[in-house]
Amino acid sequence: MATILHEPVLRAETVDLLEPAGRGLVVDCTVGTGGHAAALLEAGADRVVGLDRDAEVLPLARRRLAAWKDRVELVHADYRGLDDVLDRLGVERVDGALADLGCSSVQLEAEGRGFSFRRDDPLDMRMDRTAGPTLADLLAEATPEGLADVIFEYGEEFRSRPIARAIVSAAAGAGIGTTAELAAVVRRAARYRGRSRIDPATRTFQALRIWVNRELDGLDAFVRAAVGRLKAGARLAVISFHSLEDRVVKRTLRELERGGELAVRVLTRKPLRPAEEELARNPRARSARLRAAWRLA
Repeated sequence: MATILHEPVLRAETVDLLEPAGRGLVVDCTVGTGGHAAALLEAGADRVVGLDRDAEVLPLARRRLAAWKDRVELVHADYRGLDDVLDRLGVERVDGALADLGCSSVQLEAEGRGFSFRRDDPLDMRMDRTAGPTLADLLAEATPEGLADVIFEYGEEFRSRPIARAIVSAAAGAGIGTTAELAAVVRRAARYRGRSRIDPATRTFQALRIWVNRELDGLDAFVRAAVGRLKAGARLAVISFHSLEDRVVKRTLRELERGGELAVRVLTRKPLRPAEEELARNPRARSARLRAAWRLA
């Protein structure tokens, strides 16, 4: 795991939107292995506070950001706890904020995490392995109806009902012990005909990951909290990888722009997407969407 470094998506576009040069403190709410944080410091940010709910990536971020060690503060925390973290650090306002809501390469490729159907790992899938139920815990309590709703809503999988029935039946019978076994159950139930651009297990695994980590819970409240912490003239950038996430970010930013106690201008009427050059280098970036807003006063 120590050799895995996540390549930040939309790196140049994020730096251009946040304009870190000459600014004071920028908070990276999902610091991961430090790719975006390094880019912000290289571009002139004075200081970065980095949060991540995954304690296992923080040593990698610390190593990557070692050249700026006196200008970096790393905290094990969920981005939705931004207000609490800043309060503990005695920070009232920040000069920029960023959240990359996607999985990192560490989570996808490291052994034992359970994120990938290409590995034979335990059914974990937690971004924070110090808290919350594992995928195995949730599947042990799942009903076919409830699991089908999860797979359809979060994975947009039209075969959600037979897949859910198959998973619950297998879990109650001989059991499902690993991600490879789970993927095999899903593929049999999906019954995709002909050739498919993606593996038949892809959408279901995405849905289960979102479910385990409650990835949509509190996202709108986070966006509001992050904007509320910006100084006048500072900016927030959010990178999402799923249409449901992007919809929440878009709606919340537009609601803030239309009225309320915060003066905000949306900078991205349409989300920025990776260029062909980036996609050739990093195919995982294909679903990334970047939105940003500017705190006016």
